[in-house]
Amino acid sequence: MSQPSATTKKTDKKTLILPLLIISIGIGWLLTTLGIVPGINWIWTLGLAVVGLLSFAVSGIDKSTVVIGPFFLISSCLSVLRQTGRITLDVEVPILVIVVGCLLLVARNKSIPIPDWVVLESKEKANK
Repeated sequence: MSQPSATTKKTDKKTLILPLLIISIGIGWLLTTLGIVPGINWIWTLGLAVVGLLSFAVSGIDKSTVVIGPFFLISSCLSVLRQTGRITLDVEVPILVIVVGCLLLVARNKSIPIPDWVVLESKEKANK
């Protein structure tokens, strides 16, 4: 019996995304219908979260995903808070601006690698 290759493992993880997204939307819809959670635009909210998670799933952890991933995950959480009346848009937007600034500072850490696409572009320019 052979071991699955690294490519097969990555493909298996990527095929989980759609079913989990559909299940999450269904759960959110059911919770809204039952009145357990007030009306939330689940497609928008989960879409933000999925973009954040996909940035890590597709590119791994690097200087760009350290900013993009958490930003969209936090945006998703703040969207729920706004839609449930716990915060207003006037509070949500400044929080997001602060979050972007903090994430950009974190991305400056030398232990976080540069994205592969930046390194590839630099090598291509050097070869010309």
